[in-house]
Amino acid sequence: MKRYFTLLAAVAIVLCAFAQVSVRHSRIGDKITADGGALTITCIGKKQNYNYQDTATRDEDILSPKSVNFHPDGSRYYVNSLEGCATVVYDMKTNKKVKVIRHNFKSGQGELWNTPSEYYKFTHYPDGASRSFGGKPVESAFSHGGRYLWVPYYRRTFDINAQDPSAMAIIDTRTDSIVRMMETGPLPKMVAVSHDNRTVAVTHWGNNTVGLIDISDSDPKKWHHLPYVVIEHELQLNFSLSSSVDRDSNSGYKLRGTVFAPDDRYLYVGLMGGDGIAVIDMKSREYIGRISGISNPRHLIIKNGYLYASCNSAGLVCRLPLEKITNAIAQRSGKSINAGAWQTCKVGGGARTIEASPSGNFIFAACNSASELYVVDTRTMKTILQVTVDSYPVGLHISTDGSFIVTTSQGRAGMGGGNAVDLFKVEYAEPEVSSDPAPVAPADSVAAKDTANTPQEGSALPTSDWVKDHIWWIAGAALALLILVAYIRSRRK
Repeated sequence: MKRYFTLLAAVAIVLCAFAQVSVRHSRIGDKITADGGALTITCIGKKQNYNYQDTATRDEDILSPKSVNFHPDGSRYYVNSLEGCATVVYDMKTNKKVKVIRHNFKSGQGELWNTPSEYYKFTHYPDGASRSFGGKPVESAFSHGGRYLWVPYYRRTFDINAQDPSAMAIIDTRTDSIVRMMETGPLPKMVAVSHDNRTVAVTHWGNNTVGLIDISDSDPKKWHHLPYVVIEHELQLNFSLSSSVDRDSNSGYKLRGTVFAPDDRYLYVGLMGGDGIAVIDMKSREYIGRISGISNPRHLIIKNGYLYASCNSAGLVCRLPLEKITNAIAQRSGKSINAGAWQTCKVGGGARTIEASPSGNFIFAACNSASELYVVDTRTMKTILQVTVDSYPVGLHISTDGSFIVTTSQGRAGMGGGNAVDLFKVEYAEPEVSSDPAPVAPADSVAAKDTANTPQEGSALPTSDWVKDHIWWIAGAALALLILVAYIRSRRK
């Protein structure tokens, strides 16, 4: 029996060794050029919290970094450190940390908080509004030409199963400090701002709803919630208050990618836990149907007349012409919206965040299980480049001029990796001319007035990608099986 346990221990060590091989890391100075020379990407910086000995790049505030945003003016970038309950700010010129915005509160009430709405009520924690908590920042988006950064929290720390109202911080980027707080629905993830700076949308992964906030007033204290929109049906939440459940899986349609149409008439929301893209008519503020033909969409962007989506499990970047979508919405039958076949491009397994270059000629995709940054040439819809990043990337953002990309690697439980932020320089063979107007604050906004006066989801991977990304686990398991068989045969002899 002793020999048996010794053998099992040896097998466990072998498996752990093989598991570590699967974790990958970028290296500062690594450079790679696409076939044909369309662009070159160089790793120029890193922030990490997995190697204590590398003091030059170590940053203890990087704890499960979920997302990143460049400020529109290119001066700095903001990293949401989910488990660190902080937004970390870095200067682009020096790549040095200049501020850590902590999301810790003694109460969910007080002068910092806007007047609570009638839409989000505490049902599991009656005293929830007054409890102290830490907020786990997920995604973020700028409004008012970059004046404000909106940061929703996955949950308040006391709400272990994210079933009561969470919250969202509003950061004034002039001082990089929180100036307002608002409640949200359960388990918010994505946040989007309308082009006219009048509406903020926040998707509640937790219960199939989308929150809407009226920000048309120049005074942030007067911003207020509008009735939320239900996608198909609202989930009724009743989980344990003492033991956690997997809320990344137990969340209905798992609303994720969110983007406003260029004219703000429609809001598109990806149903990562199902098929299709939900469409909300912003004129009537109601869910009107679902665009079909796409499965497990994670992130959405609009560029050059196309709606782009990343498909997580299939490892795809997909697109549809907006004109076809608009026509299909007008001709819909019930809630079924058929805009035709999606054009697709294969990228790495676990396609998460996607971003477009200024011209729209290139789409960059953070591929989680592949541990790579993929580049798609939209003129051919083919992959032209793969860049190694720290395992396992989830977030990605590109600077306004397209010269820099930052990826965030969150890591996986039991698999290692993560706790890393990688900074890349992008050089294009042809000048990148933006197809979008420069971000300008509206004439009646706070920012404009100030100027005048003076930054896991997890569905199963398809078999081919899963095998590729776990080859060392498979090899280790096979070796362990061989050792076990050999041992049994020797005992029989």
